[in-house]
Amino acid sequence: MTTDEFVLPVIDFTPYLHPKNPEDKERVIAEVRDACGKYGFFAVKGHGVPLESQQALIKSIGKLFAMPKEYKMDLSYMKNPCRRGYEASGDSMRDGDALPDSKEAYYIGRDEPVIEPPGFHGPNVWPDLPEDEFRTPVWDYYQKTSQLGTTIWEILLQGLGHSPSMLDVFAKRPMVPMKMIRYPPGNATKPGQFGVGPHTDFGGVTVLLQQPGKEGLEVWYEPKEEWLPVPAEEDVYVINCGNMVQTWSGGKYKSAKHRVINKGNTERLSCATFWHGDFDATNPLDKTGESKDTIGQLLFKRFSNQFTLPKEMDAAGAKKDIAPAAEAMSAGALAVKSEA
Repeated sequence: MTTDEFVLPVIDFTPYLHPKNPEDKERVIAEVRDACGKYGFFAVKGHGVPLESQQALIKSIGKLFAMPKEYKMDLSYMKNPCRRGYEASGDSMRDGDALPDSKEAYYIGRDEPVIEPPGFHGPNVWPDLPEDEFRTPVWDYYQKTSQLGTTIWEILLQGLGHSPSMLDVFAKRPMVPMKMIRYPPGNATKPGQFGVGPHTDFGGVTVLLQQPGKEGLEVWYEPKEEWLPVPAEEDVYVINCGNMVQTWSGGKYKSAKHRVINKGNTERLSCATFWHGDFDATNPLDKTGESKDTIGQLLFKRFSNQFTLPKEMDAAGAKKDIAPAAEAMSAGALAVKSEA
């Protein structure tokens, strides 16, 4: 197989969401299991998210990032102990990268009234845009892709021989952040600069919407040692498994490295919904009881590789004592180092 021959599996969820017989669901489960085992990625149609909702979200993202830079910086997630809000272009850089990411982004999540350390639960920050042009369509979209993430988790669990009811064990109040992203035109970036540098996703399931016709996402295919382009097609989502899914599944599902290079000379918009699970949940598939790390601790480990942390936070994380680390993170005692 050459790069030109690579086609990411496109799976129709219609038989799973609206089965006419038991075999319909089983066929979809098998297709997802095979795709996640081979690539860690697949595309999905018939997913249940209306095209109108996708189109409204893209319009909202465009209006958000067209706002003045000074105003967006006032909404910086670095000023927010809940880490919701704006990330400027150049804020993200991984160890080993020559240049920071060119993208800018905006984060929301489950909208809750009280901020809970270390900031994965709390209220969203909404920009000063007409409600019907931003908050309403964005929140409607968020809820729909959160439900799609739930469906994908159900399918993944069944692909491993478990009941979808196992979700109740680790997803009573799941962390589901959503990141709206703008990539500048390709000719506006520096030579060698990525929109997003090569990385794997940390956690559970990622539900990615790409602006139709705006190519840029590439997936590393290990057997061929090639970067494989992923088409940006209308009404088709790209789904991938994070590191946590790979670990929980014992390697049966892969977490694949990927990157973004805007190949066009116009801006490119996308949106990723990340569906992780409960902050204090551990691996429900580990029957030995040896897997003690909570999802929150795994998140903290990832943050410790993404930020320069105070010594007391590093010590707390090393001891798996999340509370002191959470307090420091909530207090904003962070200096940006890198971000996945």
